[in-house]
Amino acid sequence: MPKSESSAAVSAFISRWSQGEGGQERANYSLFLTELCDLIGVDRPDPATADASQNAYCFERGVSFPNPDGTISNRRIDLYRRGSFVLEAKQSRKPGTEKFNELKLGPAQMPAPTAQRDRFSRRWDVLMVNARSQAKEYASALPPADGWPPFIIVCDIGYCIELFADFTGQGKNYAQFPDRKSFRIFMDDLHDENIRERLRLIWNDPHKLDPAKQSARVTREVAARVASVSKYLEALRDATGRPLYDPEQVALFLMRCLFTMFAEDIELLPRGSFRNVLDKCRKEPKLFQRLVSQLWEAMDTGGFAYALEIDVMRFNGKLFKDRRVFDLPAEEIGELFEAARADWRQVEPAIFGTLLEQALDANERRKLGAHYTPRAYVEQVVEATLIKPLRDEWDNVCTTAEEWRTAGDEKAAIKHVTAFQKKLRETIVLDPACGTGNFLYVSLELMKRVEGEVLDALASLGEQMFNEVDSITPRQFVGIEINPRAAAITELVLWIGYLQWWFRTHSGKPDQPIMQDYGTIHVKDAVLAFIAKELRREDNGKPVTAQDAQGRAVETYVYRGPKCPEWPAADYIVGNPPFVGGKDIRARMGDDYAEALWAAHPKMNDSADFVMYWWDRAAELLTRKGTRLKRFGFVTTNSITQVFQRRIIERHMRAKEPVSLVMAVADHPWTKATADAAALRIAMSVVEAGEKDGVLWEVVSEAGLETDEPQIVLRDLKGKINPDLSVGADVTVTGALLANDFLCSPGVKLHGDGFIVKRSEAEHLGLGKRAGLENHMREYRNGRDLMGSARGVLVADLFGLSSADLRKKFPELYQHIVEYVKESKDSDGRPNGRDINSRKFYRDNWWIFGEPRKDLRAALEGLSRYIATVETAKHRVFQFLDASILPDNMLVCTATQDAFHLGVLSSRIHVTWSLRAGGWLGVGNDPRYTKSRCFD
Repeated sequence: MPKSESSAAVSAFISRWSQGEGGQERANYSLFLTELCDLIGVDRPDPATADASQNAYCFERGVSFPNPDGTISNRRIDLYRRGSFVLEAKQSRKPGTEKFNELKLGPAQMPAPTAQRDRFSRRWDVLMVNARSQAKEYASALPPADGWPPFIIVCDIGYCIELFADFTGQGKNYAQFPDRKSFRIFMDDLHDENIRERLRLIWNDPHKLDPAKQSARVTREVAARVASVSKYLEALRDATGRPLYDPEQVALFLMRCLFTMFAEDIELLPRGSFRNVLDKCRKEPKLFQRLVSQLWEAMDTGGFAYALEIDVMRFNGKLFKDRRVFDLPAEEIGELFEAARADWRQVEPAIFGTLLEQALDANERRKLGAHYTPRAYVEQVVEATLIKPLRDEWDNVCTTAEEWRTAGDEKAAIKHVTAFQKKLRETIVLDPACGTGNFLYVSLELMKRVEGEVLDALASLGEQMFNEVDSITPRQFVGIEINPRAAAITELVLWIGYLQWWFRTHSGKPDQPIMQDYGTIHVKDAVLAFIAKELRREDNGKPVTAQDAQGRAVETYVYRGPKCPEWPAADYIVGNPPFVGGKDIRARMGDDYAEALWAAHPKMNDSADFVMYWWDRAAELLTRKGTRLKRFGFVTTNSITQVFQRRIIERHMRAKEPVSLVMAVADHPWTKATADAAALRIAMSVVEAGEKDGVLWEVVSEAGLETDEPQIVLRDLKGKINPDLSVGADVTVTGALLANDFLCSPGVKLHGDGFIVKRSEAEHLGLGKRAGLENHMREYRNGRDLMGSARGVLVADLFGLSSADLRKKFPELYQHIVEYVKESKDSDGRPNGRDINSRKFYRDNWWIFGEPRKDLRAALEGLSRYIATVETAKHRVFQFLDASILPDNMLVCTATQDAFHLGVLSSRIHVTWSLRAGGWLGVGNDPRYTKSRCFD
């Protein structure tokens, strides 16, 4: 359509629909929306059919709601388009000059154009508030196959259209789209082709409007440029071969560069000014250090910047206190120039921190752009922990404010809403393992969206004096992080996110200084504090060293007075603590740290995963007398349903002052995996004090896990959530049967692949030649042997022999064990044998299995066969093994040769029991047979 015809059509549409007196939405809405479709150039709705499931785009789409008495209520969506929106229409009475009279404005103060008058006079409209809630209810009633639509639209016929979006597919956080300034489209706005295009996309391709899509691409491109510069600086060496620059200083230098790029794109510096400096410096690299360092000095204090030839605003904060600039060649300045060309308004803070950390870390750089947590996953935890209770409270505030307004007391309504806004800006969110700030930033943004609705309500109530500067800021988002570089990135991420939001929702510029050094990101260990950490020394003063998992000599320490550290006070705690399995803490963290950690947390069992120390601490704070903490929500590994983790949850749920799981997901995909890494499965748990029911989410289907936009479909179960993250019968309260004691055990744990040999190798080691060796070379089975074809290997079972006996009786085997167990090396030639094992028992008894299972041997004595099952397997199968076969640690063995007992274990009732009691591991379909829970 030619531009002149388009403009005429818009004017005619506005003129036609702006004359109504209102109140007749049932008569008018379908015609209004049909003509709107024509105006924006999309198809008209299809005729509705009797089969609601076939009505993908129609008026009056039927949905059903179950009632408490078991009956069903049938209702209708005004306009529905599958995969796009649910639209609810209302028609209020068009506001007139009486609203201006209420505000006591003279004629000179009254806005002239109709649209401006409407914007100014828009008052609290309970019809639109209720319509939004109604539309969300309709969206929740859609069949699971339809999914949650990305948009909810509320239409006041002939007056305005309000847009709310949630691109996560979870339906939990429909917020003003694109922001508080622009979510409401008035009739006159339809003259703008960009507005009409936005509506076209909502109809035809709504996910194209998802800001995360463009943001992810831009963010990845920026990180790649930074990685190139970081790699160059890391490679520089001094005369002794040591790195020329400290990695932390390099990281801070690059972060200053990035923030300066951001500052010019949001026009805190003149647009393009820093790009021009970089362009000039790549042609004359010798200017780089002097121009950029003086610019940063001016940004820190405010004043004249010679590089830009203007006065610049005062940024302050912590970032520009250090103004060091590294000398760079033209090529690397060129990389910064290209990074500066990106649209920094589009950078996504929720993934920016992770990608920046990868760009600055040589070990992580190979994964750049291919491994970060999708924002939707983070949002799921933050929404359940923080946003849901805030929104519930906000809904109650809206109801009360409407009662006051209806009663004619708008001052009371304003006071009520203002009190909630004050509460928002006093709410503290803590991430005690904040990493690069993903959870804190998402918390900030989602709280800002709630605040946007609050400020809109105040404006609608006629409150024109509210100071929007006094609102949610990074001061409220507190973190604990042991890595100084990650902590610095968190601060950068929060400020970039906050300022992006400022310029989306405000006109003008923020007050100076632009950034504050709030000191809310604490660099420390969140789960271990101590009076002193001293280097362990020998009597002669020489430091005591030990070999780490890579065979490197590392210094050892003594932790004096280990204790549990205090955390900053907060209203909500969210986060993703480090994933280190309980069995790996000693190897990963070192003997000294592990012993100190266990001493600082005496109630924790030593086999608990590292993440559970955060869970335990947060649960303790939640029930502490006088606490301000209301909820906490963590991501953990999905092994939280296993026994050693479950005991911690049980202890808190059954305490005198109990806690409850109010939201949980037992098994969920997490990080976008690299080609050489296994997909990580996690659990989510949100906890509140007291006895409460909750919502358990189960993954129904998942796709696109290797992309930026995974599609996860969930279903919910409501009720009391048990410690094993289930709803229904609580199998965790069952007790052990004394008659079963010592009958069941896992098999032997080798701690050395060199114990396993082929039969041909065994003959070279003396089998058949050395008398008695046949008693020590035994057939061996692991899980794959049982579930597939047996490998036919033997294992050197030397339990009961001393090293001297082994050397004397079987010298060939002795030499083999020395070479392939005691002093073994990995494929790169690095030591990985028992000699460097962190546990003294394993080092000293290197010729014996790590776990020889004395009790199992005694239980099998005199039996001709026993029953075995694979601990973790998709299908639960029990079978007999000959008593001569030695089982691996991943086999769970029952000391009985009775076929009746095999039948009992294989029965449906026992398999059903084991599936529920044992938990799950792996990708969600791998039940785990835990002997203590399933058999004992």
